[in-house]
Amino acid sequence: MSLYEQLAEDIQQMIAAGTLPPGSRLPSVRTLRSRRAVSQATVLQSYALLEARGLIESRPRSGYFVASGPPAPSVAARPTDPLAVPVDVSDLVFHILGATRERRLLPFGSAFPSPLLFPLDALAASLSRSTRGLDPWTTVTDLPPGSLALRNEIARRYLASGVEVGADGILVTNGAMEALNLCLQAVTKPGDVVAIESPAFYGALQAIERLGLRAAEVRTDPIDGIDLESLREVLDAQPVAACWFMSSFQNPLGATVPDTRRPQIVRLLAERGIPLIEDDVYGELYYGARAPRPYKCFDRDGLVLHCGGFAKCLAPGWRIGWVAGGRHAPRLERLKTMSSLATNIPAQEGLADYFGRGGYETHLRRLRRRLASQQEEMLAAITRHFPDGTRATRAQGGYFTWVELPERVDALELHRLASAEGIGLSPGPMFSARRAYRNCVRLNHGHPWDATLRAGIARLGALAAQLA
Repeated sequence: MSLYEQLAEDIQQMIAAGTLPPGSRLPSVRTLRSRRAVSQATVLQSYALLEARGLIESRPRSGYFVASGPPAPSVAARPTDPLAVPVDVSDLVFHILGATRERRLLPFGSAFPSPLLFPLDALAASLSRSTRGLDPWTTVTDLPPGSLALRNEIARRYLASGVEVGADGILVTNGAMEALNLCLQAVTKPGDVVAIESPAFYGALQAIERLGLRAAEVRTDPIDGIDLESLREVLDAQPVAACWFMSSFQNPLGATVPDTRRPQIVRLLAERGIPLIEDDVYGELYYGARAPRPYKCFDRDGLVLHCGGFAKCLAPGWRIGWVAGGRHAPRLERLKTMSSLATNIPAQEGLADYFGRGGYETHLRRLRRRLASQQEEMLAAITRHFPDGTRATRAQGGYFTWVELPERVDALELHRLASAEGIGLSPGPMFSARRAYRNCVRLNHGHPWDATLRAGIARLGALAAQLA
């Protein structure tokens, strides 16, 4: 570790141990510089890193303080086993998802933010304009890779984030989920091993199950994401054909891999020739001053297949995603043509029109502020109403809060009780090939906070306290 990372690690451990409780004031920059015999820049970098992790907060003219709210889940709670296992989670996932579709349920178990947070009127106007001017022959001739106008817009956003991907390297898909599935098909064959995070996005588990693959779970820190040593253990234990990771605001943890670790992960996989499927659908939803750099930024061998989409940040229900497939781009285009032929053309042109009018950044800034505010409401409610021993993540972006409840609480039983009272949630076992995380739940803070949601969280906390 660098000096500032070591200092941040020491302070983080003191926060986790309770030596520095929530709300307590941290030593001043001058004091810490003197005590640790380091430069002022080192202390400021350490505090900036801790602030980005959501562990501390700066207060104008007052200094730095430990953030309020429940502590983060413990790394020790993450099960590790480098051996791959078959995946059989679809029945459980479909059962849970069936419940979350009910409008009567409070949407803490939903996988989407509220559609009311998006510029639906502006999108509808763009769709109308682009449809009126659309060449009718385009609807039957515009096959993969998709709308050039939209691919140019996506390429410009890549350029702004430091990724060199041209429009010809981008394939438009039916949502990010199709992009991710095409990537998995392109780089694996039945029986192969795929390394995934633990806990993992249930969509990744279902895709692995559908293709007859096996999953090797890599220990994933609730704050810093993929554990590099655990990844090495998995790679050394068996022939991994591909990895499927989220670099930023991981679903379900909300974890974000530090920028210093991302090139190490990419380099480790490149040395072994292992493709990395990067699921970056939450990348635009950062709360800080700048976006985290995707794994794709550090890809020198064309082995990172970067997947994104607009459902979580702009256009829910439009089902427009994409993949920058690197060396696998030609195979991805063929697979796309064979599986679904093309992507909704009016929707592509509508998005291109919307981007051309310049309102996207304004929308994103407003959306990020809303999500960050709603996260604070969620964490404050968890602190107030959930049983002693509850721990929760404070993500740097996105809209998921991962909650680790006391050991006696069974998340599946909590889901059953909560559903009966009109409260949705996502229990931990649906995010693991081994049905782990039985005392954990994922909660969605992507909906505007109101009295109904406050009452719902209070009741959910009471149900958890009963089970504890």
